Amino acid sequence: MSKRFRHAAIVGKYQAHGIRPLLEELAHFLVGLGMEVSFERETAQATGVSGYASIPVDELGRHCDLGIVVGGDGTMLGIARQVARQNLPVVGINQGRLGFITDVPQGQYRDALRSMIAGDYEEERRAMLESRVWRDDEPIFDGLSLNDVVVSRGETASMVELRIDIGEDFVANMRADGLIVATPTGSTAYALSAGGPILHPRIAGWVLVPVASHTLSNRPIVLPDTGEIRITIVAGRNASANFDMHSIASLLHGDQVRVRRSAHTACFLHPRGWSYYATLRRKLRWYEGVV
Repeated sequence: MSKRFRHAAIVGKYQAHGIRPLLEELAHFLVGLGMEVSFERETAQATGVSGYASIPVDELGRHCDLGIVVGGDGTMLGIARQVARQNLPVVGINQGRLGFITDVPQGQYRDALRSMIAGDYEEERRAMLESRVWRDDEPIFDGLSLNDVVVSRGETASMVELRIDIGEDFVANMRADGLIVATPTGSTAYALSAGGPILHPRIAGWVLVPVASHTLSNRPIVLPDTGEIRITIVAGRNASANFDMHSIASLLHGDQVRVRRSAHTACFLHPRGWSYYATLRRKLRWYEGVV
């Protein structure tokens, strides 16, 4: 048994229609278990939930010892990245379609949370990417990513040309629509749709995936998560870089995106008996054809 939780922060996908009754039901349930309950401020303001303390997202870790996220993987992605620096564990109640990282079904949250709040859960740490954009030897943008860093062409039809260096080694010059540097968590997101491999979360590595490369020999590669990946804009108009949900547009020739492992990790909690392979089996429908 791990520690028992005492103060939960509820975060919801407040854009979802009709989510307020579920959030209020969840809060009432948690209070019935003897927990103190607060709402993330934007969730409370957007849904109109009242009667509970509301806390800015950057202060949740100071007041709460557990974050409960109601929504899909996108909602969880945004919150988990923000609270990673606060070392706040999060559990996801899935209202979305995929649910790779929000793995408690909405209809089963009572049984799952009752045990988890009492200390019966499995903890998992997920690696993150820390990135910085450099221009003329000066940093101009910082990004923290749980899924991936994507450097891509602008809205024009032309490709972008990128130089890739890893540590002290020059790796390649490639012309493509873009390049993805993904964590094991992000390996089941955009990188997967671009033809990249799935990395188990316990693998200490990244996956580097070209997007629609001009040269077929430019293939995805799995890298150790040590050292620094440097992506330099060689040619192409209006290239951009995206760090999960934050982006910087109009990168110039010579701009460089430097990516390395973050000192912070995202902490996910799962119900006892949770299996990464079972999640893949359900979400990717690997059971089809089994009698």
